[in-house]
Amino acid sequence: MTTVTDLMNTFMRIHTHTHTHTHTCSSSHSGYKWKQKGPDKHQSRAPDLPDGFSPLSVSSRPVVMAEPKAPLPATETMATTRVRPQVSIRGRSVGPIASSNAVGEEVPEFEPFMLLPRGPPPLTDYLDVWDVNMLKEPEEVNKQQHHTDRYANEGLIVRRGQEFQISITFNRPHDPSKDQFALEFVIGATPQYSKGTYIPVFPSEERNKLWGGRVLDTSDNVLTMGILPRADCIVGKYGMYVAVVTPYGIRRTKKDPSRELYILFNPWVKDDSVYLEDGAERTECVLNELGIIYHGAYDDVSERSWNYGQFEFGILDACLFIMDKGALPITNRGDPVKIARKASAMINSKDDEGVLVGNWSGDYMYGVAPTSWTGSVEILLSYANGGDPVCYAQCWVYAAVFNTFLRCLGIPARVVTNFFSAHDNDGNLKTDILLDENGKVDRSRTRDSIWNYHCWNECYMARLDLPEGFGGWQVVDATPQETSDGMYRCGPASVYAIKHGMVCYPFDAPFVFAEVNSDVVFYQRSRDGTLTPVKVNTSHVGRLVLTKAPGSNGRSDITSMYKFPEGSAEERTVLEKAEEYGVRRQDVTPPVADVALDIPSLEVKVGAGFDLALDFRNSSGQRRTVEAYTNGYVVYYTGVPSAEILFQSPTVTLDPRAGDAERKVIKVRPEDYMGKLVEQANLHFITTGKVKETGQIVTAMRVITLHKPRLLVQVAGTPRVSEEMLVTVQFTNDFKFSLENVHVRVEGPGVMSPHNKLYRLIAPGTTISWTESFIPRRQGPSKLMASLDCHALRQVRTHTHTHTHTHTFCHKSRSRV
Repeated sequence: MTTVTDLMNTFMRIHTHTHTHTHTCSSSHSGYKWKQKGPDKHQSRAPDLPDGFSPLSVSSRPVVMAEPKAPLPATETMATTRVRPQVSIRGRSVGPIASSNAVGEEVPEFEPFMLLPRGPPPLTDYLDVWDVNMLKEPEEVNKQQHHTDRYANEGLIVRRGQEFQISITFNRPHDPSKDQFALEFVIGATPQYSKGTYIPVFPSEERNKLWGGRVLDTSDNVLTMGILPRADCIVGKYGMYVAVVTPYGIRRTKKDPSRELYILFNPWVKDDSVYLEDGAERTECVLNELGIIYHGAYDDVSERSWNYGQFEFGILDACLFIMDKGALPITNRGDPVKIARKASAMINSKDDEGVLVGNWSGDYMYGVAPTSWTGSVEILLSYANGGDPVCYAQCWVYAAVFNTFLRCLGIPARVVTNFFSAHDNDGNLKTDILLDENGKVDRSRTRDSIWNYHCWNECYMARLDLPEGFGGWQVVDATPQETSDGMYRCGPASVYAIKHGMVCYPFDAPFVFAEVNSDVVFYQRSRDGTLTPVKVNTSHVGRLVLTKAPGSNGRSDITSMYKFPEGSAEERTVLEKAEEYGVRRQDVTPPVADVALDIPSLEVKVGAGFDLALDFRNSSGQRRTVEAYTNGYVVYYTGVPSAEILFQSPTVTLDPRAGDAERKVIKVRPEDYMGKLVEQANLHFITTGKVKETGQIVTAMRVITLHKPRLLVQVAGTPRVSEEMLVTVQFTNDFKFSLENVHVRVEGPGVMSPHNKLYRLIAPGTTISWTESFIPRRQGPSKLMASLDCHALRQVRTHTHTHTHTHTFCHKSRSRV
C-alpha cells in the first residue's frame, strides 16, 4: 500500500517546468508595466530540498503594479524615459536573473503526482484549508512584536531573524500522523530553493532547513504556526501559500494578495547584520519619522525639520520599486551593503533614471525648488507612480529621501551635516585660493570651492566584507558629485576607516576622507605664473559634523568620529597612513606671520544692513602696515560665487604688540545685496592683505547666512484620531517689494498628507492666511511642518508640535466616554 510519505518522496523527484520571458518595461504615470515578448521554454532540474517536499511548478505572466488608491501630487519633470534595446538572454544563461519584486509567479493550485487525464478526483476526504489568518492588524501580535505597527500598510510586515505567527483553519482538526502540509514562501520570478527565493516551512521543526517552523497552538480546526525567517534572508515582498499533500498530488491555496507579507531588516536581533545594540539610537534611527537637518554656517547653525514618513501609505512599496528600477538582483537583497550601494546610485537620476534630479542653478521652472520640500513622502510616491525622476533636489533632499529609504527597510540611518565640506577634485587634500601680487583674491583663476555645508547619510551595519572592527556607522551619499565604479554614487565607507586613515577599504573612503580633512592653501601668483604658498588653514574644512541627537531635538556633535583633534599626534599619524594607501598630500609650509586677521561672526536678517568688522592683531615688536582687500560675494551654499556685492581696500596701521585688536569696520547696505541674493541667502566675505614691511600675507573668511522672516503655523481642533482638525499658515510680507509665485506647503507624519498652495502675488505689507483641514490617522506625538518658497525668498520654514489621542470606548455600548 502506498503511504503519503512514499508519495512525498516520489514527488521530490518530479522536475519543475518553468517558462522564462523577455520583457520590456515602460515608465508612465499610470504605473510600472511589464510586457511579455515571447517565451524561451526550457526544463530545469529540481534542487535538493528538505526531505519530503518539492519545488513549485510555476510559469511567468505579465504583471502590472497596482496604481495608488489616491491621486498623487503632480510634479513636473524635464526627465525623459530612456528606451533601452531589449536583448534575449538565450545563449547567455538558462533564464533571466530575477531582479524585480513586482514580478510574481502563477502557482498551480493542484500539482498531480501522476497522469490524471480527467483532472483531479474529489478530494473532500482529505485535509483542506478553509482560511488563513496572517495576524496582520496593527494591534495583533506580529506587528506589535516586530515594531511594524506604524506602517500604513494592510499587509503583514515582519522582520527577519524573529518568529511571527500565522493561523490556519482546516476543514477538520489537523492529525500529524496522517496529514502533511507546509507553508511555502516565494519571492521574485522563478523561485528556487537553492537561491533562497523558495522556502517551504513544515510544522515539524526537525524537517526545516532554511527557516524555522513549529506548531504553537491547536484549537479544534485552527492551527497556529510560528515561522522563523533566517536573519540573513532576502528582504522584500513574499507570496505565501499553504500546500497540502494528498495521495493524488499537492493542492495549494489560491494566490491571494492579502496573504502576501513583507520581510524587513531587523536591528533588534543580534544575528542580523544591521543589529544596533544602543536602544536609544535604534529607536531614533529606525522608528523616528521626524527629522532635523542642519545647515547654515558652523558658528550659526540653522535647523530644517523634515518628514521622513517611512511608515506612510505607499512608501514601503516605493522603496521596493526603487530596487526593482535599479535591477538589483533579488538574491542580493539580503545584504545591506549591496542595497545601500545600489540605493546611493538610484536616489539620484544622474545616470540611471533614479528618484531625484539635482539642480543648483536657481531656475526651478519645471519642478519644485529644493528649498520648498518639507518631506520625502510626496517625492517617493510621485516617483513610484510614474517611474520618472522628480525635480528638484540638492544635498539635503538627497540625504533625507535616502534616509527614508533606509529606515523604511529597517536599516538604521541618520542624516549627517559636515560644515565646510571640501570637494577634492584631484585627490591631493588641498583647496587652492589664488592671490595676485598685491594679495587680492584672483577670482578668474580660483576654481576650487568649499561647500558651506554638505549633507550625507550614515547607516549602521556589519561589514563582513572588511576586517573586524570596520563595521558600525558607514557613510553613504546619494548627491551626484563623483563617479564610483562608473556610476554617481558614494559608499558605504566605514567611518572608523575614515578616522584612522585606512582609506584602502571599499567603498569611496578617499573621497569622504578628503571632505573632512583637506587644507585650504592660499597661493600668491607672480607675474611669471609661479605659485608660492603664503598661508595654510588646516582647520577650516570639516570644522563641525552634526546629526540629530537620539530621543531629543538637540544636536549631536560627531566630529570626533571622523577625525582626531587638529594638530594632535594622532592626526599626523592618520595623514601618514592615508598617504601609504594612495591619498596624495602636498606638504606646504609657508612662513610664519606676525600679523593675524579675524572676521567676527554676525547674525543678520534678510533686508538689514550691518557692520562687517575686521580685527587685526600685531604680535611683533615693530609697527606694521597692512594693505588689505575685502571682497564680498553672494554665494550658493556650495561656495560657488554668484555676484560680487562689495570691494574695499582699507589700509591699517598696527602698533607693536598691541593688546587689543585694531578694528576696521565696513558698512554693508541692504541695497548692496538684496537684488542679487540666491537661495539660502549666503554672503561670503574674504579679506586678504599684504604686510608692507615684511611682505607677509594675512587672510580671513566669513560666511554669513541671512536669517529669514517668520512663518506662523497654528493648529485648531480636538487632537483625536479620525477627528477633523484645522491648520492655519500665516505670513506677512515685510519687504518693500512684492513676492511672486509663492509656494506654501504643509505636512506631518501620521496626521496630515502633503498639501500645497500657490499665491501668485503677495504685495508689500500684506498678510496671507491659509487654512486646511486634516484628519489624524495615528495617535502619539507628531509635528506639522510648513515652508514658504519663491524666487525672491527661499527657505522660509517653521513647525509646530502635535499630540494626537485615541477615543475611549465602553466595551458594551461602544459609545465614547
